[in-house]
Amino acid sequence: MLFLYTELADYFIKSCENLSETEEVHIIRWPVNKEAPFVFSFSEKLKVYEKNNYTFLQLEQLIKKINPDILICSGWIDKDYLKLTKPYFKKIPTVLTCDTHWSASIKQYIAIVLSRFFLLNKFTYSWVPGKKQSQYVSKLGFKQNKIKTGFYCCDLEKFNSFYKSQLAQKKNKFPKRFLFVGRYYEFKGIKDLWEAFTQLQIEAPNEWELWCLGTGNTIPPIHEKIKHFGFVQPNNLSEITHECGVFVLPSHFEPWGVVVQEYAASGFPIVTSAAVGSSEIFLENGSNGYSFEAKNIKELKEILKKIITLSDSDLIKMSMASHLIAQKITPKKWSDTILEIYNEFNTN
Repeated sequence: MLFLYTELADYFIKSCENLSETEEVHIIRWPVNKEAPFVFSFSEKLKVYEKNNYTFLQLEQLIKKINPDILICSGWIDKDYLKLTKPYFKKIPTVLTCDTHWSASIKQYIAIVLSRFFLLNKFTYSWVPGKKQSQYVSKLGFKQNKIKTGFYCCDLEKFNSFYKSQLAQKKNKFPKRFLFVGRYYEFKGIKDLWEAFTQLQIEAPNEWELWCLGTGNTIPPIHEKIKHFGFVQPNNLSEITHECGVFVLPSHFEPWGVVVQEYAASGFPIVTSAAVGSSEIFLENGSNGYSFEAKNIKELKEILKKIITLSDSDLIKMSMASHLIAQKITPKKWSDTILEIYNEFNTN
């Protein structure tokens, strides 16, 4: 199994490790993003290559040496990856991953016209996170029986363990803290969250706090009830998250957002904007959380207000519902999808 990948994430590595229990897994990857400086540790079973350490010709030779049975490419932003995929088209399953929503933009209509020249002549399948992405790749020309969903999956084992270890503590006293995890950029809706939370503290003073994990170009406000932790490595999350109760992701634009599954699995009631792609699977309005219109600070404030008026028992019910909902996509289902693609290709 060969992945031509852009920026790695901890959850993707975990899925690959699960796959590597039965299959040989190779990953060619981009450098680590300076804005999200994850420190990764790879199991010995994963074979990881730094794209920047190879010339294009060397990459061609590397892939020939790997001799993959299936090739999975992360989007079409990397033109080298597209060129490297082309020789394997129709010889092995070549799979395009995509997390872009259909938005009916001029750029997307142009992509529809051009896709047969730069995508459909290189990829047999498309593997996407959910319905909105499926709609887009369908318009690009991929047939429904060649489109698979469930491309993103969190490290369920880790976040399920957070839930199990923290449930008794939360039942005893539910933490009165909202939690945001993400980059400090305006499109993440972080300024909306700060504004909504600050207004709520003025209009209806309460004991709740807001804890924020992340970095970016947006200057954080100084407020006695808003705490900033900066970038936190995945291995250090549990010591912070066990102090928090409700997860909030107010993005103006979020193709998917694996973080929603992570904190649902951890047993957090969820608040997201309707622009968060993963809310289509991991948020059931009224059951495990609430959704609001992106950029609508007033609506977000009202939801935060609604949360703080709930009893601990109501919050625990939402917590338990979140945990169950998070199990809809698992690392095993992720691995099974790859094997399904391989088997389909080789039986047709």
